[in-house]
Amino acid sequence: MVQFYLLSVILNIVSGYSLHSFATENRGGKFDGVRDFLKDPTIRLVVGILTFMVGFFKLLTVMRGDIPVIGDLIPSAAGMAAGFTMLLEYYRANSTVSTETLERLDRIFVANRRIVGIVAFSSGVVHFLFANVLFL
Repeated sequence: MVQFYLLSVILNIVSGYSLHSFATENRGGKFDGVRDFLKDPTIRLVVGILTFMVGFFKLLTVMRGDIPVIGDLIPSAAGMAAGFTMLLEYYRANSTVSTETLERLDRIFVANRRIVGIVAFSSGVVHFLFANVLFL
């Protein structure tokens, strides 16, 4: 569906930018307001939930003439990884529970949030530019 395609592109770009620019300081540029807006924990939670859900549903729905699952595999996986990273960040900030599995997930996703952000951002841009390419 075209709606999920557009949502996937937009949310991958927004979540990728949010993950990549989380630890950077304001430089007095045009995007400082956007960066500050995306640092709000509630906004990060909502964007994380939306990105994960759209990434999941992107696996189930296909564009006309596209191959199911394989046709949108990379943007869907990038969206789910970015959404999961944002949800895990929110959970870690608001929870006192710590388990070995949670620590392992924290080392994989949250410690590498800049890489996950770059992958999600570039996946969204490439998915927008090359709409009918297999795996994108």
